[in-house]
Amino acid sequence: MKITALTITDVFLIEPRVFGDDRGFFFESYNARELTNALGLQQNFVQDNHSKSCQGVLRGLHYQLPPKAQGKLVRVVSGEIFDVAVDIRKSSPTFGHWVGQRLSSQNHHQLWIPPGFAHGFLALSEFAEVIYKTTEFYHPELERSICWNDKEIGIVWPLDEIAGEVLLSQKDQQASSFQKAEVIN
Repeated sequence: MKITALTITDVFLIEPRVFGDDRGFFFESYNARELTNALGLQQNFVQDNHSKSCQGVLRGLHYQLPPKAQGKLVRVVSGEIFDVAVDIRKSSPTFGHWVGQRLSSQNHHQLWIPPGFAHGFLALSEFAEVIYKTTEFYHPELERSICWNDKEIGIVWPLDEIAGEVLLSQKDQQASSFQKAEVIN
């Protein structure tokens, strides 16, 4: 397993070793010991989520407030997405910065997004299925959402790779601006 620190502290790209031949492939999608050794922290995952999105669906930017903030280990089992993490830790030197990675069923890459980050993704392929482990259960009363195209954050989404408009849920259409968002101290 190769683990690479990204430009924002504590966000990591995880590339598992994939063993493949003409029959197919095999890889460990999760190994607690390797992640603990590589990241220097031990995570207790309590929930797995699975979503399916058609091309152009944008989910996010979602997060939960303390004391139930969630860390996420994100991977794609079908299709391709552009996955984004935004640092919403007010005390962080990278507060308001974002990082994005392409995750797909072809590259098998995963993204570790620790608590204190907003998360979102854009489905680039005809359909994309995303599975992510969380370090905290879902608490709707603590869930918040920041507008995906907030100018202050300035995420460069690969919109030229989708056919048509971005498709948002009702909740994401009503998301807060970054300036008005409740952030983590």
